[in-house]
Amino acid sequence: MTSSEKVPVVILACKIMESMLADLLPPGLASEITFFDYGLHRVPTKLHWTIQEAIDSIEQPSLVVLGYGLCGNGLNGIKAGKHTLLIPRVDDCIAMLLGSREAYMREFESVPGTYYLSKGWLESGSHPLKEYEEYKEKYGPEDAEWLMDQQYQHYERLALVAHSQEDLDKYRPQAQEVARFCERWGFRYEEILGSDTYIRRLVEVAAALDKADNDFVVVPPGGVIDQSQFM
Repeated sequence: MTSSEKVPVVILACKIMESMLADLLPPGLASEITFFDYGLHRVPTKLHWTIQEAIDSIEQPSLVVLGYGLCGNGLNGIKAGKHTLLIPRVDDCIAMLLGSREAYMREFESVPGTYYLSKGWLESGSHPLKEYEEYKEKYGPEDAEWLMDQQYQHYERLALVAHSQEDLDKYRPQAQEVARFCERWGFRYEEILGSDTYIRRLVEVAAALDKADNDFVVVPPGGVIDQSQFM
C-alpha cells in the first residue's frame, strides 16, 4: 500500500521547488501544497518557527513532505507531532538542484572553495554583492570591505546552479553581476546544469514511503528532526 493511500500527503516547500514539483507531482498525490518565500533560509530561526507552525496547523495525521534541506539548522528540532515527516537528506537546496548528494560531493571534492548561487538565493538577495551593500550601509565602506575579505578570500569559484537550462538563462545576468563583484577575490564564474532527479525521487517516496533510502530522513509521529540525521 502506498503512503498516500494510508494518510494524506501535505507538501511544505521552499518556492525554489515550485516549478519542479508542478511538473513532477502526479494529480491527487498531495492534498495540500504550500510554498514559502525564498528568503526564509536567511534567518534559520524564522524558517524553524514558520515550518513548525505550518506542521502544527495540519489537523489530520499526514505524511508531511518538507522541500528543504537542513538549511543552516533551521529544521533542527522541528517536532513531527502526530505526523510523519519526509525530508531530503541534504544541507541545503544545492544538492537537490544538482540532482543527487553524490553530484554535490563530486563538485565539493573537485572545487571545495565554491560559493553557490541558485535562483532562490538570487531572488532573496543571499549573495556577496547584496551582503556587501548591507555591510556598507551599516558599517561604512572600509569596515564592509574588511568583513567581506574575511568571509570570502578563501573561495575560488562562484557557481550558478539550476535544474534547467531555462533557469540558467534567466538568472545568468544577476549571477554575472555578482561574479564581477567577486573578481576582487579571484573568483572564477561557472554554471552547472543539474537535474530534477532528486525531486523526482522525493515525489516517488512520498507516494510509497517504503522506497525511502539513505537519501531521505523519515521522522515518525512523536519524533524530532535532529541535525545528526543529516550527517
